[in-house]
Amino acid sequence: MALKPEPTAPFHSVQYALRVLETVSRHGGGVTDVQIARETGLPVAHLSSMLLMLRREGYVEQVSDGAYVIGDSLVLLGSGMTRREALELKLQETLTELRDSVGAAVYISRYIDGEVKITQFADGPRTPKVNEWVDFRSAAHASAVGKCLLTQLDQNGRRDHLSRHKIARLTSRTITNEKVLFSKLDSQPPTVPVLDLQEYAVGTVCAAVPLTAGSAVGCLALSLPIEHAHRLRSAADTLNRRAAPVVLSLAI
Repeated sequence: MALKPEPTAPFHSVQYALRVLETVSRHGGGVTDVQIARETGLPVAHLSSMLLMLRREGYVEQVSDGAYVIGDSLVLLGSGMTRREALELKLQETLTELRDSVGAAVYISRYIDGEVKITQFADGPRTPKVNEWVDFRSAAHASAVGKCLLTQLDQNGRRDHLSRHKIARLTSRTITNEKVLFSKLDSQPPTVPVLDLQEYAVGTVCAAVPLTAGSAVGCLALSLPIEHAHRLRSAADTLNRRAAPVVLSLAI
């Protein structure tokens, strides 16, 4: 199933972050930002924001002399825990922080073996998760999660999915014409969040951004009750900006 190679800004940032982490890991006693810039070829101005993000996520730490060393999050992924356990723990921490930052329930979804699967989420009393009144596996044409995953598949991949999960009208806003759906998916800018404005469920709006780590197809999403629809655009923009640490966790 071919993928559409349309990397967005967060993914370029993740490539740079991996180079930075490789450099810090090579210098067990610590390494300065000047040396990191020299070895990675990144401008110091760009590197500053990158190091800030890596410090915030716990992948590096800055010691008393200003040098950078590997942080607890990176140590955790190489600890006695299985990589999967460590990754899930780190992602859950990141999702919880993101939930509090955007004021919405947030989700990680992956396209696995031809199916839409929510693999992790973070919700709370003030940020309830969406009511899955129709199985997400059967609602890719309507949900922000599903549409975001479908944008990352080629035409054959999409048709294969819809041949197994027929398009159905879930609300009055649901797109039920395959040609119209594919046209909207093709015109979706890769750097702009995919929106669901009550297409999956009346009373709920959602947004999703792609998470591409290697050949995996995934997305990061949020949901809001309709009374908070006025916050969707700004929350989606925040989601997009904060996608890089999630992709980084998936890529390590």
